[in-house]
Amino acid sequence: MKNIAILTGGDSEERVISLQSGKVVQDNLPADRYRSFLIDLQHADWKDVATGTPIDKNDFTLTIEGEKIHFDVAFAALHGSPLEDGKMQGYLDMLRIPYTCCDGYVSALTMNKQSTKSLMRPYGIPMAPSVLLRKGTSFDFDVLLKMGLPLFVKPNTHGSSFGVTKVKTAEALLPAIEYAWEFGEETVAEAFMPGREFGNGALRVNGKVVALPVTEIIPETEFFDFAAKYEGKSKEITPAVLPPHLEQQCRDLTVRLYELLGCRGVVRIDYILVDETFHLLEVNTIPGISPASIVPQQAVAHGWTLGEFFSLLIEETIK
Repeated sequence: MKNIAILTGGDSEERVISLQSGKVVQDNLPADRYRSFLIDLQHADWKDVATGTPIDKNDFTLTIEGEKIHFDVAFAALHGSPLEDGKMQGYLDMLRIPYTCCDGYVSALTMNKQSTKSLMRPYGIPMAPSVLLRKGTSFDFDVLLKMGLPLFVKPNTHGSSFGVTKVKTAEALLPAIEYAWEFGEETVAEAFMPGREFGNGALRVNGKVVALPVTEIIPETEFFDFAAKYEGKSKEITPAVLPPHLEQQCRDLTVRLYELLGCRGVVRIDYILVDETFHLLEVNTIPGISPASIVPQQAVAHGWTLGEFFSLLIEETIK
């Protein structure tokens, strides 16, 4: 029986979502194949949730009732820092503990929205125009306004829609930028694209990248914000109602991005469909797997139970 460390918690505002995701993984992993432990990582305090036992950081082990537990796989269920931004992966690499997500470089890259777009631009990936704004440096309001209103202003390295504002007037632009800076040193101002929003998960199975069924996201709120994502304020249709050629375009683009970026594990890529072209919004290397999340819906629509899906991620990691 394999020992699985389900990494959860974290240091960011996404901590509450991570704790939900980790519990979903533990509840669905087949108990006859895996012995799982929820490991809460919060700053320097790493511990087993069930017993409160601290992790020995020298070798990432637990000692419970005299048994020293070594882990075969670290299951990624932690959104934000220190896992989705790539910090934790270097430590796990040094200990040769495999993990079910992208490596440190790809995780750090994709956490940075503007860097991801800059890297993908030479490949002709359709994307909205955007400008990076660094705290403490000057910027030209006219350049931003030339992209048109409304604009989206968002933290460059944050998830779950924290700090995001849909800016409709020139007067609201500076407050939105300052609000986004509360969540990080960099902010992205991005042109609004009128269209339908979609999410598409992908993972590697037996050496081949498999794109899952596509989900259309119809938020009740102004855009796909925290309430829409996690508080039931959206309608999510899986599989999405799309003509076959558009569904194939989305899934093909997901596979291409997965391979271009060198992803591992399950990744969800978000798009806006404008006319008949999917435009990249962002890449989520540790997508939500809470009960309200999109990727579990897609895994079930593909024909897997959540237990089969999570087991597949573990076994592919061991390979």
